[in-house]
Amino acid sequence: MNIRVYTQNEQAKGHFGDGEIVENKPIGFPREGSVVDRVGPLFYWAWAKSLRTFEIPFHPHSGFEILSYVLTGTVGHKDTLGNMQKVTTGGAQIMQTGSGAYHAEEMGTDTEMFQIWFEPHLSQATKRPPTYNQFDHDEFPSVDTNGVTVKRIIGTDAPIQLVADAQMLDVMIPAGAAYSLPLSSGYAHAAVVVEGSGLVSEAGKAAENGATARKGEFVVTSADSDNTVTYQASSDEPFRLVLIQVPTKVDYPLYRK
Repeated sequence: MNIRVYTQNEQAKGHFGDGEIVENKPIGFPREGSVVDRVGPLFYWAWAKSLRTFEIPFHPHSGFEILSYVLTGTVGHKDTLGNMQKVTTGGAQIMQTGSGAYHAEEMGTDTEMFQIWFEPHLSQATKRPPTYNQFDHDEFPSVDTNGVTVKRIIGTDAPIQLVADAQMLDVMIPAGAAYSLPLSSGYAHAAVVVEGSGLVSEAGKAAENGATARKGEFVVTSADSDNTVTYQASSDEPFRLVLIQVPTKVDYPLYRK
């Protein structure tokens, strides 16, 4: 098993306007300087924070499946498909941009969100009509086991289903507790630490074989054989991760960054 933690200094940076919105990017666009170029079909991941209300004006997208997941605050959306909606803390917007659409986004003051791009087979995706859907926090299934809360955002019984092979979880682990998750051969976990700190390790292995991750850091774990990853919260603070599972390779050509 390979576990690698990328600090915020190894991630790309970005902003909109005069800095009304600032971004840290675990996976950036081409030539933005993030150490991680992509993880399989996981093409882009930005953690955006607004200092005041700001709208990103209409701009086009096609092919990619684009998720906006609100960590806190309010995100507005309007597009050329006729949608004009807002979603708040814990909610998500998903555009499967298909043959193409324009949209605009507004982040309210002190809003934080992830915007994440998934890459299906683009030559096929661009032949499908674009769609937009959004879901509030309470529409996502959530399970609490021994104090660990796991919210399913993409995949299985979650309301968001992608063409790209991906699953996404929001996991809150209390201080001192642990959560283990299977990792199949040929797949990777890509996780951003939203709160706290903890240890990421192969289940059953000594702690020194793991890696410590803290708020803002990006953890990529991959395996050559079926395995299990354990996420262990520090003894003095909870450990919150937004985690995406994707294959490390796909059977279609990926966009050349």
